[in-house]
Amino acid sequence: MLPKSDCNKTTKHHQAKTPVKAVFTGLLLMASGFAAAATDIPPLPEPVSNQLVLHTSVRGQPYLASFAGIGAAKTAAAMHNKVWQLSSGQSNWQNIAVLPTASRVNGRIATTGVVLNKQFFILGGYGQSSDGKSGTLADSYRFSPVTQSYSKLPDMPVAVDESVAFAHKDRYIYLLAGFHNSGAVNLVQLFDNFTQKWSQATPLPGSAVFGHAGVLVGNEILFCDGVKTTIAADGKQQFETEAACYLGNISDKNANNISWRPAPHHGGKARTRQGAIAVEVNGETMAAFIGGSETPYHLNGVTDDGKAIEPSSAIYLYSFKQQKWLKAAPSETAVMDLRSLVLIDGEIFSIGGMLAGQQVGNTAIKHKIKLLPE
Repeated sequence: MLPKSDCNKTTKHHQAKTPVKAVFTGLLLMASGFAAAATDIPPLPEPVSNQLVLHTSVRGQPYLASFAGIGAAKTAAAMHNKVWQLSSGQSNWQNIAVLPTASRVNGRIATTGVVLNKQFFILGGYGQSSDGKSGTLADSYRFSPVTQSYSKLPDMPVAVDESVAFAHKDRYIYLLAGFHNSGAVNLVQLFDNFTQKWSQATPLPGSAVFGHAGVLVGNEILFCDGVKTTIAADGKQQFETEAACYLGNISDKNANNISWRPAPHHGGKARTRQGAIAVEVNGETMAAFIGGSETPYHLNGVTDDGKAIEPSSAIYLYSFKQQKWLKAAPSETAVMDLRSLVLIDGEIFSIGGMLAGQQVGNTAIKHKIKLLPE
């Protein structure tokens, strides 16, 4: 989405079937328990986009949850704090207590989150209050899928939305860049779940961005694309996609130290609000970047000049072992406005999101990985 002026947040806002297996990463803790077919995951109670979806398993019981987001009307008034959770044996999503807020906002989008120690962490986001005021939110929460209870976390030092987060070593959460009230930042904020304190890690190289995507595998971070803020000749702020990727290696001795270096770009058009997740393909750990939009857009999927934006079906795969991008067949269903992807029994899913024609969905979409000849 675009900035948040007037509640319009643009982005800023042939081989046989390739074997794909779940990978334990810093992004999500994968678990089985749901049948790995989109038709076996019931539709959400209502269409929702730009929500945070997380998945974990506790004592063999899987939990899938959708936090906040924006409804089918795609207006500021359609932003909400609703939460739904699904577990095995349930035929429908269950209504959960709404996501708390310290800012009295009516709804929250562009939030970031991770699974850490089998609990869901919901970080920041963008919201609007009943008096029409809007902005980036600093308050964050821990949610137990078992007890369905929330615990407030210390506010992040610099509030961000449309950020990217990774869980690391069952202790740390890295929050990369994001949008802060009026522009993008290049900060890497680090939360220590042991001490319950925030600190600053090595900042990102290159342009400050938001709406980017990435994965953490072992100690290595890969993030790509997103949107940067620039100033036009007339002095007005504008938003442009950023075609760039970076790799970062987290120090084993000091969690705040990250060695960053440029990485090759996948070569396609830069995208915003795509999903990214780590998967195992043909025995290799790879980063899959799926969906998104090639153009920044407002809440309603339309640009400043009235152009309706369509989602991308492209899938880009990066092999950490080969240190290069591999060709992959596009997804059968194009989707954008994503905050996260989940792996269920080794299959990649997005839940809801914005589909063709700027329609907000409520179904699970399976994204199959199929390598193509180089």
